[in-house]
Amino acid sequence: MGFKATAATLLIGCAALTGACANPGQDLGRIEAKVDNLAAQQKDTLSKLEDLDKGQKDLIVKTAAAARPAAAGPAAEDPNKVYDIPVGKSATRGPADAKVTIVEFSDFQCPFCARSVELIDQITAAYPKDVRVVFKNFPLSFHQQAMPAAKAAIAAGNQGKFWPMHDKIFENSSKLTDASYPLWAKELGLNVEQFNKDMASPEVLAQINEEMKEAAAAGVRGTPTFYINGKKPAGRSLEIYKSIIDEDIKAKS
Repeated sequence: MGFKATAATLLIGCAALTGACANPGQDLGRIEAKVDNLAAQQKDTLSKLEDLDKGQKDLIVKTAAAARPAAAGPAAEDPNKVYDIPVGKSATRGPADAKVTIVEFSDFQCPFCARSVELIDQITAAYPKDVRVVFKNFPLSFHQQAMPAAKAAIAAGNQGKFWPMHDKIFENSSKLTDASYPLWAKELGLNVEQFNKDMASPEVLAQINEEMKEAAAAGVRGTPTFYINGKKPAGRSLEIYKSIIDEDIKAKS
């Protein structure tokens, strides 16, 4: 039964119940007109609500898109970019006038750095006159022994034993303790008292901080990170590094 018929039935029923002597035909016409008008208003209201709802959805989508941060990802490395990384006071091995300089940013408690020791040893053995290696500390904050180990290596370097201490630390990188460094200093024949003083000195800490600043300037994100004549190679293997080194030696010959 339609709304109009229902309204008419109710009107007649109400008239009978109340005793009102209304004219059903005349009143029904007025009711139908009001019903038609109400239906039109309802239709217009629904249309406006639909438009409003669509506008709200569009606004929500636009607002969310504006608030959403741009997809973050590491910028692609430019293989031709040359970083100017000073040697400074950092430990080196190989001739100072070598055609190729490899700078390594490393963390003594990083397992990947420990694995890279063999790679660098192979390179220095293959190019004894043409490659110089520069070691720079980049101790990561979540490695509790990385900073003490860096201090120990530099303190040993003050007595001419950086590389022997470097090797000792990496050979034991998974089980480093504060007690390890003085013991190794004694094994290496160092003045342990002076070694301990150097480990605690502001000069040693300043050197590490300087090397970390250099790492930040060169865009170092993790360890180990290598630069060959200032360029960051794509990949890390003996074959890749030899290929780059050979090209650089040829270019400078």
